[in-house]
Amino acid sequence: MVTIAVTAEPENEPRVAVSPDTVKKLVASGCKVKIEAGAGLRSRCSDEAYTAQGAEIAASGADALKGADILLRVRRPSNEDIAQLAPGAVVVAMLDPFGDRSELEALAATKATAFSMEFMPRTTRAQSMDVLSSQANLAGYKAVVDGAAEFGAAVPMMMTPAGTVPAAKAFIMGVGVAGLQAIATARRLGAIVTATDVRPDTKEQVQSLGAKFVAVENEEFEQAQTAGGYAKEMSAEYKAQQAELVAKHVGGQDIVITTALIPGRPAPTLITAEMVAAMKPGSVIVDLAAERGGNCELTKPGETIITDNGVKIVGTENYAATVPVNASALYARNLLSFLDLMIDKKEGKLEIDWEDDLIQGTLIAKDGALVHPNFTKQAA
Repeated sequence: MVTIAVTAEPENEPRVAVSPDTVKKLVASGCKVKIEAGAGLRSRCSDEAYTAQGAEIAASGADALKGADILLRVRRPSNEDIAQLAPGAVVVAMLDPFGDRSELEALAATKATAFSMEFMPRTTRAQSMDVLSSQANLAGYKAVVDGAAEFGAAVPMMMTPAGTVPAAKAFIMGVGVAGLQAIATARRLGAIVTATDVRPDTKEQVQSLGAKFVAVENEEFEQAQTAGGYAKEMSAEYKAQQAELVAKHVGGQDIVITTALIPGRPAPTLITAEMVAAMKPGSVIVDLAAERGGNCELTKPGETIITDNGVKIVGTENYAATVPVNASALYARNLLSFLDLMIDKKEGKLEIDWEDDLIQGTLIAKDGALVHPNFTKQAA
C-alpha cells in the first residue's frame, strides 16, 4: 500500500494539496492518506470531510510523515517536514525551482525524489496536470473582481431615469491563461475591454472574447512568434513604437490588469512611473506579477498603494491563493492526475517510469542530487 502524507502549509499559504474528492479517489485506488490536523481548514476542507472519504488525520506533520511514501504539498516542505522524510520518499509540490537554491539542496540531501509541478511540460497530455494554468485561470478572474472593487464605480453601462452611467474601460496586458480569463471576466462584468500581447496569434483569441486588440501591427509584429508559440525578441524600434502606443492607451483606462511573468527572471516592466502619472485619478492597476517585482514600476509587492495622482496599484502576491477553495480543488486534481503516472494500482506500490516525458520534465532531485537540466547546466 502506498502511503500519502499531506502536511499543513505556512501561514501565508491557505491552499491545501488534497480535497475530499481527491482523497476519495486515492483511497479507492488503494492508497492510505494521512493529513495533518487542520491542514485544509483555510480552504474549507475540514478534518471531518477528509475522514468521511477515508483519510487518517494525524496530530502533527511528523505523525503524518511516519512511513509516508509520498508527500504532497502546495509549497516547499518546511524544514521540519524535510527532517522527517524517509530516504527515497517522493515529494510533489510547487517547489519554486528558481527560488532559494540552498533549500532545494537540503531537500535533495535527504535523498528524496522531488518533483516540481511548475516544470510540467506544456503538452496536450499534461493539461490535466498543469498547475500553472489552473492557478493562473483563477488569478485572472480574481484580479478583475478586485480591480472592480477597488475602482469604486460601476463597471457596466447603466441607463437610468437619472442619466447614463458609462461603462468602465479595462485593459489586459498579456494574453496568457490569466489574461484570457481576465478578458472574459471583465467582459461579463460589462466593461469595455482591450488587450495587448507581443504574440500575433493572440489577436484572434482576444477578438473571440469580444475585446479589442491593441498593438503596433507591422511586418515585424507578424513574424514575432516562434514555431513553438513563444514570443521572439523585438527590435528596439518596435519596442519604442509599442511602448508609445500602450502609454497613450493606458492613460485612458479605468482598470489595468498586468500578467507578464517570465520563469526564473524578474517580471518585465510594462507600466512606467510616467505612464501611471498620466492615468486618471481613481484608476486601478492590478499587478499579477507582484511576487516577481511587478509589471508596474511603482508596484509594492504585498501592498495596495495610492499614488500622488490618485491611482491605486494592487500588489497582492500569490493571487490564486485569494480564492483558496477553488484553487485547492483544481490543484488537488492536478496532483491526482500526476500521481496516476507513478502508482501501480493493481500492485498497490510506487512504479515510476523514468522514461516518461512528464516524469523527466518535472523531476528536480533524485538520489541525493539536483538533477533537472536547469540545475545541471548551471553547475556545468
